[in-house]
Amino acid sequence: MQRSSILIAVTAASVVACGQNAPEKQAPTAKPAAAPAADNIAAGDWPLINRNLAANRYSPLTEINAGNVAKLASAWTFQLGGNSSAVPVVVGGVMYVPSRDRVVALDGDTGATLWTYQLPAPPAPPAGTPAPGAGGPGGPGGPGGPGGGGPTVSARGVSYWAGDGTLASRILFMIGNRAKLVALDAATGTPAAGFGTEGVVDIGVGYGGTPTVYRNLAIIGAASGEVPQGPAGNPRAFDVRSGTKLWEFQTVPKAGERFNDTWGNGWENRGGTNMWAFAAPIDAERGIAYLPIAGPAANYYGGDRPGNDVFGNSIVAVEAATGKYLWHFQTVHHDLWDTDMPSGGSLFEFSLNGQRVPAIAQVGKSSFFYVLNRLTGEPLIPVEEKPVPKGDVPTEWYSPTQPIPVRPPPLARVSFTEADLVTADDTTPEHAAACRDVMRRSGGFYNAGAFTPFGYKAPDAPPKSYIQFPGGTGGVNWGGVAADPTTGVFYATSHDGALVGWVQDKDPNVTYSFEAVGSKQPYDRASIDGVGPFHTFSAPISGKYDERNRPVGPSAPCQRPPWGRLLAVNANSGEILWQSTLGLDESLPAGKQLVGNSGSAGPTVTAGGVVFVGSTSDRRFRAFDAKNGAELWSATLSNNANANPMSYAGKSGKQRVAVISGDTVNVFGLP
Repeated sequence: MQRSSILIAVTAASVVACGQNAPEKQAPTAKPAAAPAADNIAAGDWPLINRNLAANRYSPLTEINAGNVAKLASAWTFQLGGNSSAVPVVVGGVMYVPSRDRVVALDGDTGATLWTYQLPAPPAPPAGTPAPGAGGPGGPGGPGGPGGGGPTVSARGVSYWAGDGTLASRILFMIGNRAKLVALDAATGTPAAGFGTEGVVDIGVGYGGTPTVYRNLAIIGAASGEVPQGPAGNPRAFDVRSGTKLWEFQTVPKAGERFNDTWGNGWENRGGTNMWAFAAPIDAERGIAYLPIAGPAANYYGGDRPGNDVFGNSIVAVEAATGKYLWHFQTVHHDLWDTDMPSGGSLFEFSLNGQRVPAIAQVGKSSFFYVLNRLTGEPLIPVEEKPVPKGDVPTEWYSPTQPIPVRPPPLARVSFTEADLVTADDTTPEHAAACRDVMRRSGGFYNAGAFTPFGYKAPDAPPKSYIQFPGGTGGVNWGGVAADPTTGVFYATSHDGALVGWVQDKDPNVTYSFEAVGSKQPYDRASIDGVGPFHTFSAPISGKYDERNRPVGPSAPCQRPPWGRLLAVNANSGEILWQSTLGLDESLPAGKQLVGNSGSAGPTVTAGGVVFVGSTSDRRFRAFDAKNGAELWSATLSNNANANPMSYAGKSGKQRVAVISGDTVNVFGLP
C-alpha cells in the first residue's frame, strides 16, 4: 500500500548483534573494505531502476548543481499510454521506458521515438471464461498481481543487460498481469533470439517490479497476494541469455528446514511473505544478493502462524549465483501491521574507528532505520529487542518484543495521544472540530507507541478504536532511499498516515479487502466507517459531510502537521542531519499550506549536491540542497509525480533530470 512521505539522509556507527536477530554464521567475517570500487557504469547512464546494483540512486553528474539548479527548465516531454510510476533507464543517451502495452526507446536529448515494441494481443479466451481478477495496490502490473484487460508492461520500469560479448544488449521487463518475463534486443526492440519462446518466459507467479540484472542473471520477486493460503512468494533467478530458471528461494521454510519452527503449524501453503519490492540490492564484488521479503498473510491476523515467521519482514542475504542462504535480519517479528519490506535499502561503506566495513542500510514502512554489516547481518548501529504492547484478539499470537535501533529516531510518527490532535490554528476550525467528532464517534483512539496492535471488538460492543502510526503505507514506502556513497548520507521520503479501527469476527460472506478476496481468516479489520483495513484518521477541511456521510470537499489528516518530510541521515553516526517539510496542501487557507503532502515515491541525489524528489500530491517536482535541506527549485507538473526521479546524459553530453508524472515523462535541463 502507499500514501505520503518524508525525505531523510543517514550514516552509521557501532557493532551489536542482539536477541532474536543474531544471524546464522553463514557469511565470511567482516573485514575492513576498501573504498567503493567503480561500478563500471558510464557517468551519464542509468541502466537499472536504482541506477546501480548498490541501489544508491546516486548520479555522479555535476553539470546541474546546487548553484545553478534554479535555472532548470523543461527540455521535452513524452506522453505514455497510461499512468506510470516507472523510472526510465538510459544507456548511451537512449531512454527506455514502459508505456502500458508497449516499451519505447527515445532519444535522450529530444524525446524522439527510436523504436516501439508492442505486446502481442492474447488469443481470445474460450466462450464463458471469466475475466482475470483485479490488480493489487500498484494497479495493472503492480505488486498486487494479475490485473484485468490485455497484457501490460510493469508500470515500475524496465532493466538493461549489457550483453556478454557474444549476445547483444537486451531490455528485460515483466508483463505483470500475465506472469511473463520478456527480453528485447536493445538496439531494435525486437524479441531477443534464444530467450524463452520468441523472447518470452512464463514465470508462474507474476511480479510487478523490475528484473535486477547481475552478470547473466535476472532476479525477480513475486506478487503472490495477501490471502493466508495462497501461492508462494518466492524470489527467483533466470538466465538472461536463455530464460532458463536457475534458482528459487523458499521464503516460508518447509518442514525440516531451518526456521520452520518460527511458524508453529502455519507454514504450509502460506501466502504473502513475498518480494514485491521492485528490485534487490546486490554486492557485485562478492556476489551477494539482498532479498527484501515482505510480511506474511493475512496482514492483520496471525493466530494461524504463531511465532516470529522467519523470513517474513526480513532482509535475506543469498548467493546471487545460486540462491543459497547466507544470513537474514528480521525487522518485524510476527507482522500484524502490514509493515512489509517495500524496498531493499542501499549498500555503502560504513566508517568505524577509521576502518571501512561493507554495510547495507534499510528503512521501510515502520520508519526505523537499520544499518547492518552486509557480510554477516550484524547491526553496525545497535538494535535492541524492546518490549511492545500486547493485544487481546482471540487466538492471536503476539511477539513480546520488536527490534528497534538505538538511533536514529524513527523517520515518521510512531505514537499518538489526544495532545497530538490537529488544532484550528493548524488547519481550519471546522476541520479541527470534525476531527474531534471522528475521535468521539470512534470511542477514542488507543495507542501505546510503536507496534501497538489493533484490539478486539466483540459483536454488538460499542466502538473502541485503536490508531496505528505509521499506517499501512508507511513511514517510508517503495520509494526507498537514495545515498551519497562519498559521504554515507542517506535520503528518503516519509509520511505520517494513520490507520484506525479494531479487529472483529470476520463475516465469511464479506470481502474485507481487494487484496484478500476469498480469505477464510476468522478475524479482520474494521472501523466506524465499515469493514476493511484502509480507514484513516482524517476529516473534511470544510467540516461537512453529505447525506451519505461522505466528506464535502477535500479531507486532511487529524494529527498535527507536518504530515510529510524530506530528511537526511548520516548512516555512520545515526544522526538526522536535517528535515524539510515536503509538499503543500493547497486546499488549506493561505499561510497554512506547507504541511507536508507526500506519497510513496522516493528521491535521487547527485554529485552536484542536489536532491530531486517528486512524490507529493501537489503536482510539484522539487530540488533541495543536499547539505542543508533548503528548497532550491520546483516545477509544477500536469500530474503528481508518483515515481522516483533519475538523472542522465544524452548523446550530446548534456545532463538531464527526468521524472514520470501520471502518463507523462518530464525531462529537464539547463538552458
